[in-house]
Amino acid sequence: MPQQETLPLEAAPYLDISNPEYSIRSPEVRAARDSSWYARTPYGLAVLRHHEMGKLLIHKSLRQGSHAWPEHNGVNEGHFAKWWGETILVTEGADHRRLRQLVNPAFSPKTVKKLLPEFERITNDLIDDFIEKGECDFMKDFADPYAGRVLALLIGLPEELAGEILELSASMGLALGVTYKQSLPEIEAATEKMYALVDSVLEERIANPGDDMLSMLASASQGEDKLSREELRNMGVMLAFAGVDTTRNQLGLGMSMFLQNPVQWEILAENPKLDMAASAECMRMRPTITWVTREAIEDFEFQGLEIAKGTTLHLFSESAGTDPEAFPEAQFDITAKRDKNYGFGGGMHLCLGQIVAKNDMAVAYRILSQRLTAPKANGQATYLPDSGNTGPTYLPIAFAKR
Repeated sequence: MPQQETLPLEAAPYLDISNPEYSIRSPEVRAARDSSWYARTPYGLAVLRHHEMGKLLIHKSLRQGSHAWPEHNGVNEGHFAKWWGETILVTEGADHRRLRQLVNPAFSPKTVKKLLPEFERITNDLIDDFIEKGECDFMKDFADPYAGRVLALLIGLPEELAGEILELSASMGLALGVTYKQSLPEIEAATEKMYALVDSVLEERIANPGDDMLSMLASASQGEDKLSREELRNMGVMLAFAGVDTTRNQLGLGMSMFLQNPVQWEILAENPKLDMAASAECMRMRPTITWVTREAIEDFEFQGLEIAKGTTLHLFSESAGTDPEAFPEAQFDITAKRDKNYGFGGGMHLCLGQIVAKNDMAVAYRILSQRLTAPKANGQATYLPDSGNTGPTYLPIAFAKR
């Protein structure tokens, strides 16, 4: 598809992504992408193509824009909004660089590599519980407890607490969807409980540090600089929330892709070294985070479009990941050599936990494919709204034991 000229703002397509029924994968979004690299939305501008998303993720005139998400939804106070506004996700400049330098060692490849045998143990434990039945609800029986138990491992909690973390993170996760305001009481209650849980764990980790990530964060320092207690709490809540909610959603979305592409499941079973490629391909086609956000910090011009200071841009990860200009053979294929996808964002705000997420999902897909034949749909699945942060809530599958 040849590169199109930039349309004038008034002529650009309009996408009503604030509607909970709106799908980010709709024919309307595809048609908008064919006609223009951007569209208008109730929140600002949507960026629809791979090339432009890559450029704008690192553009000097943009800052991380998710800080304004509560305000976009009419929420200006409360536990979640306050915490969200102070996280490493939305800090900028020297503050952001300082926090990343302090916490990076806890998320290093070396740290994650030591955890791989534990990821494998948890995967096999969960499969053992349902494999003889030949069917399961993939979310309830695998994705949810896997994400919760991996998170408990990361922050040094007993795995029995995985269920509580799971429930709290699911409720907090409603804040990142388009039904944020409607779900506010549930979100606030869950955030307050998560604060209390993380505070109690921090007391223990400071007194008796272990080799888990929360202990590493508690001792994180650079010269005389250390994480403050408030920064530690914010990071702990971020670990507990983001580490569970995105992982379980992404695992479910990945399984939905394999349900549609059973040959790919068998390819993975025969070639387990493709596990990381499978993880990346699932995120390219069906990312749980369907857009990442930036905000203009000054007036600037991009590809002929004048973008005013304060404008919000939603960079559509799914639309960019399936853009035919970047991925001419865009069908789901774990063997293909792909251009970079932006499921983990990019630039300064590239997801801090991406190495953990890539590896724990790769382990799960690899072992599942080696123990189960290609799964089939076993009922009607249900999903969160297909915009913002999405994923299955019920995913019944059937399979045979290898």
